[in-house]
Amino acid sequence: MTVQRRSIGLCIVLSIVTCGFYSLYWLYCMAEDVNLVTARPNAPSGGLVLLLTIVTCNIYGLYWLYRAGDDLDRQRMNQGQQQGYLGVLYLLLAIFGFSIISYALLQSEINEYAAA
Repeated sequence: MTVQRRSIGLCIVLSIVTCGFYSLYWLYCMAEDVNLVTARPNAPSGGLVLLLTIVTCNIYGLYWLYRAGDDLDRQRMNQGQQQGYLGVLYLLLAIFGFSIISYALLQSEINEYAAA
């Protein structure tokens, strides 16, 4: 199984048009893709991330965004690229109500690992 490249603009439009329901599917897909990219043992599946995010009224979703950014930073470092503060950026954007921007930035980072 490989990481699938997704159109960020289309994901944003579908999230808005479906009143956020597509963003739940998008979260599931991103969680699965981050697990593929980072190969982290004991990482929660996309379904578990989605379930915990819904049950905790997005508190777990905030934690997961931070963790996903941190994991992708480590992946960058392992490949010899410059490490940033993606986890902090995603978390702060989401806390201030810009979760969709966090999702777009995260998807952009995931797309870097997608098969051409």
